[in-house]
Amino acid sequence: MIFEKSDRVKALEAKLEGFMEEHIYPNEARYYRESEDVGPWGVQPIVEELKTKAKAAGLWNLFLPESELGAGLTNLEYAPLCEIMGRSQLAPEVFNCSAPDTGNMEVLVRYGTPEQKKAWLEPLLAGEIRSSFAMTEPAVASSDATNIESLIRREGEEYVINGHKWYTTGATDPRCKIIIFMGKTDPENADRYRQQSMVLVPKDTPGVKVIRSIPVFGYYGVPDRASEVIFENVRVPVSNILLGEGRGFEIAQGRLGPGRIHHCMRLIGLAERSLEKMCQRVQQRVAFGKPISEHSVTRERIAEARVKIEQARLLTLKAAYMMDTVGNKEARAEIAMIKIAVPNMACEVIDWAIQAFGGGGTGNDFGLAAAYATARLLRLADGPDEVHRDQLARLEFRRQSNKRPEQWAPALTDRALGAEGRKAG
Repeated sequence: MIFEKSDRVKALEAKLEGFMEEHIYPNEARYYRESEDVGPWGVQPIVEELKTKAKAAGLWNLFLPESELGAGLTNLEYAPLCEIMGRSQLAPEVFNCSAPDTGNMEVLVRYGTPEQKKAWLEPLLAGEIRSSFAMTEPAVASSDATNIESLIRREGEEYVINGHKWYTTGATDPRCKIIIFMGKTDPENADRYRQQSMVLVPKDTPGVKVIRSIPVFGYYGVPDRASEVIFENVRVPVSNILLGEGRGFEIAQGRLGPGRIHHCMRLIGLAERSLEKMCQRVQQRVAFGKPISEHSVTRERIAEARVKIEQARLLTLKAAYMMDTVGNKEARAEIAMIKIAVPNMACEVIDWAIQAFGGGGTGNDFGLAAAYATARLLRLADGPDEVHRDQLARLEFRRQSNKRPEQWAPALTDRALGAEGRKAG
């Protein structure tokens, strides 16, 4: 299968690469420094400065396939562009293509009412506000989304929301104005997948309490802002429901499919950049009388990294192609495969790069420690490896179920008996 790039994609690639060279890479050190200075409750000035430049360059909202609101690119066309943006943790937000906003915007595009789109989608697309997604809970195993305990109770023309969430990305950001909240409207429903709903909760609604920022391997707000949030008797209008009561799990599946592939596209870029840094570093350093690049263990790792990145990229491109041609549901096996393969690949490649840099790789002077934290987090975010492996195995059993079983066992038994008979004779 050959994935040809259109002239438009090639032109956007060239523009993106030029912008990265001119504006993103030279400002990464400033981005990490400002992230430490302002903390998870502030905004890095460099981000806002570069967003204006990216918008002026026409490199804005490149995601959103099947919508006239984005660039009108397919998933397959967006994949190489997303990979370029993923090379730097500064870049995705600068181009308004970062989580959780991309997923939340896709939810509003697909399931939002005209009023909801006017209030929240338009300012998100303009980069004027940011958003948050509240799903994961500390008291239950959130790898099974049906475990959610938060409640959404209707009282007249209002919903009353109570719940305790964490790893709610973006809630500490002062620009965050809207939260998509998942909870149960019908906890007694016999169908466990019809118990949940999603509602839009303005962050300034009374009862919404952002308790703390949660560091990921010691990093606050790079690249996202994991947060703990309590919702206590939060009241919102019934009109804030998304799609309808009992449709929350359906929305979650629709949201997470594109989100998973975007994460994988970005991680491939991050792994590619880490390999580049590793190759440069090992040619500059000498150990035991020769450059580190001449040690066989280094060359073996570089070769393995190249193979693994290429494999991951091809699998991701196939998943994007499947999403475009047969839809997200039919591509669920391919999406599960990349969600297993890509974060594990990125963790390994970045870990080899850290090893090549020595002690310096464990700090963030070279951006590798934060890169590893991101890759390791994504073995859990949007579903842990174990869930995707389980789903993939079940899909494989289903795929194999119509095939005629091979009759190998009796033949082996006959041969074994024949051998025993000859020995006896």
